[in-house]
Amino acid sequence: MKSLKKYIVLALSLTLVGCNVKYNFTGTGKIDAKTFQVNYFQNMADIVEPGIERTFTQKLQNTILNQTNLNLVSTNGDLLYEGEIVEYRITPMAATSEQQAAQNRMTITVNVRYSNKNKEDDNFEKRFSFFFDFDASVLPATILNKALDEIYERITQDVFNESLAKW
Repeated sequence: MKSLKKYIVLALSLTLVGCNVKYNFTGTGKIDAKTFQVNYFQNMADIVEPGIERTFTQKLQNTILNQTNLNLVSTNGDLLYEGEIVEYRITPMAATSEQQAAQNRMTITVNVRYSNKNKEDDNFEKRFSFFFDFDASVLPATILNKALDEIYERITQDVFNESLAKW
């Protein structure tokens, strides 16, 4: 009985090793790169909120660092992310009976250009957008950090998925 168990374990091990399929928790599979570069994303939106471009650049760098084994470089990266924030706006979403806004929506749109030196077919330029809803009685400045965290979490994950996870 012991030899049968050993045989089954050995057969399973050889089968899995022989397949040479690489899986990981992020779904990236094999990445044909060792380094990545994230250039500073300028804020080109009509409304300029100071600092949101620096925050986005850092969040994108951290998303890639945390989900891959790629090294961040400042020049000549195998993968290059660049672009600009093209929209930052706050719009009323719901009204009260007195014709005043009851809820506002902060929306940010980022135009991203992605280049892969080793696989040019993967290159793209695409806009990514997300929003954060908040009560109209709250000043936008008081919820800015929370809103940016939520918006940028979604946008950077979408950029990651489009460029590396291929979801």
